[in-house]
Amino acid sequence: MPGRSPDALVLSGRVLRVLTALNLLAGVLIVALLLSSLVEPRVFRALGVRLVADDARLFTGMRLIMVLGVVSVAVVHVVLTRLRAIVETVSSGDAFVLANATRLTTIAWAILALELLHFAVGTIAASVSSATAPLDLSRGFSLTRWLAVLMCFVIARVFEQGARMRDDLEGTV
Repeated sequence: MPGRSPDALVLSGRVLRVLTALNLLAGVLIVALLLSSLVEPRVFRALGVRLVADDARLFTGMRLIMVLGVVSVAVVHVVLTRLRAIVETVSSGDAFVLANATRLTTIAWAILALELLHFAVGTIAASVSSATAPLDLSRGFSLTRWLAVLMCFVIARVFEQGARMRDDLEGTV
């Protein structure tokens, strides 16, 4: 109907497409930053890093963080594409399928990987940071993010059980 606002699934699909594009753009920008830092170390000054005597160690750490950023973009891409596929199946009226259970399990593992990458970035930053060149990136624990991982694993199991129950029901009718 004209003038009708899109429902939550249509809006979710659109938002996920935009987020996917923005995530890929972030990946391209991180790769460009990494490559430019290899060619011109003054890039770090533009990022707000004060140049000090131990530049090599700091620069290596920052470059490693950029590499982990690229890896994170790939992991986020996995999450976004699986979530888009789930939204599509829900939109078609067929949510409880084994494929969605598998997608949710993949999302859970990906979020777990993102948490480990977050910790790795914080650890690298702490190891190359100094009083003269602080690199303050948090590696803190977030109960909310870890609960999200657990929730995804549980919901994946719920979807798997729901798909099996539906298949069993269809077999008896």
